[in-house]
Amino acid sequence: MRAQQPAPIPRVGYVWIGVRDGTDVSNAGLRQGLADRGYDIGRNLILEERYAEGHADRIPTLIAELLALPVDVLVTVGTTISRAAQRATTTVPIVCVSGDPVETKLVASLSHPGGNITGMSLLSGDYSAKWLALLKEAAPQLHRVAVLQNPDNAATVVEVERMRQTAPALGHELTVFSWRPADIEATLAALTPASFDGFVVTDDALLETSLTRLIAVAEQQRLPALYGSSTATKLGGLMSYSADYFAMWRRAADYVDRILKGAHPADLPVEQATEVTLKINLKTAKALGLAIPQTLLATADEVIE
Repeated sequence: MRAQQPAPIPRVGYVWIGVRDGTDVSNAGLRQGLADRGYDIGRNLILEERYAEGHADRIPTLIAELLALPVDVLVTVGTTISRAAQRATTTVPIVCVSGDPVETKLVASLSHPGGNITGMSLLSGDYSAKWLALLKEAAPQLHRVAVLQNPDNAATVVEVERMRQTAPALGHELTVFSWRPADIEATLAALTPASFDGFVVTDDALLETSLTRLIAVAEQQRLPALYGSSTATKLGGLMSYSADYFAMWRRAADYVDRILKGAHPADLPVEQATEVTLKINLKTAKALGLAIPQTLLATADEVIE
């Protein structure tokens, strides 16, 4: 009698636009979520990780490489990578966390995704409307505001439109700058007190990989800035207002688990972020000469002294 062959170990592909340096909170959240569900990476699950090292043009090649292995599930961080995966396959299940998967046409609807993609929605198109008001509360003199976005990310296009709608009532003049690799140096050179009173960093994955550099520019130019990434304040950024990426990816691991057990993405409703957190770094505020109002501090979820 022929011995029964052991079941193949499931293989999950993961694509991130940054570098493999241990600072990727999405990866950390995914790994924790998989561990919560009994997966021991390397023993009963293989996690194939690919990093674009800041080069968005490498993403299609990395995705093709993973699909050729093949992988059982493809995990994509952010709208730009998820859209690239959507173009690459209509059959391999994709689990993503993105700003607004309906608005950016990753899924048909939150309740009925309808294709091979499901995951979590950050709702950043909604909470981005508060970014300018929060920054104004911290820095009341704010008038000329620079906004940094990746114009190739459909979700940040929505975020910028929300900010344009709220700017007039706050007395803000917005200037939007591109964070495409070819535009980065010119954008950084424009961020000076002679031209702007502060800036907002949208929650694009490519911008997330540049947080350390952006925070250094804010410090050097003494410009208050708000970041759409929850990790920014720990790195020295003044303020962040966003969903918690680690928590979102820890939850998204449940989608991976269910798909590996036979569920189809089309039948798994997209979940929305249930918590958006405000974080403030008081040490940075002091360095900028800002006295953060007690009313704002009282609403913060985390204050770094």
